[in-house]
Amino acid sequence: MKMRRLIVAVLGLLALVGMAACQGETPSAVGQQAAASMSGTDGAALGTVVLAEGPNGVLISADVTGLSPGAHGFHIHDVGACTPDFSAAGGHFAPGGEGHGFQHEDGSHAGDLPNLYAGADGVARADVFTNKITLAADADTSIFDADGSAIIIHAKPDSYGPDPGAGDRVACGVIRRA
Repeated sequence: MKMRRLIVAVLGLLALVGMAACQGETPSAVGQQAAASMSGTDGAALGTVVLAEGPNGVLISADVTGLSPGAHGFHIHDVGACTPDFSAAGGHFAPGGEGHGFQHEDGSHAGDLPNLYAGADGVARADVFTNKITLAADADTSIFDADGSAIIIHAKPDSYGPDPGAGDRVACGVIRRA
């Protein structure tokens, strides 16, 4: 009987410790959404990229027009700014300092996304999933850090290797909460 009470007491203590540990966690971002209104270098509206936080990561849905046919580098960039010539968006979003490209031996950085493909009509639609970013405000991999983030579409396809090589920035959109 004493052994049973001891086991119940230990289990109760473990439950309290577990609940206390959960109190310090960042609130879940599941269900949060954000969007980037994409513009070309001439300021023309090109479409939208929508981000939606799920239980296992973020779904990124692109619906963009006005691109040249073929593959285009598609990235999350480090700064939520596009002016004057899209260089204000900085480099690729890499909160953990990882290298560039899906084929990088140590893994790719959080801003790397698969190439976006435009048809002969210049329209590109894609759904991309990543578990390397979050829309949660205070997380280490949040795209909503102090200076925000942007989506950039490049003129050429990304190499997926250590050297980006995707060419000029042809579209940019600051990511904003929806």
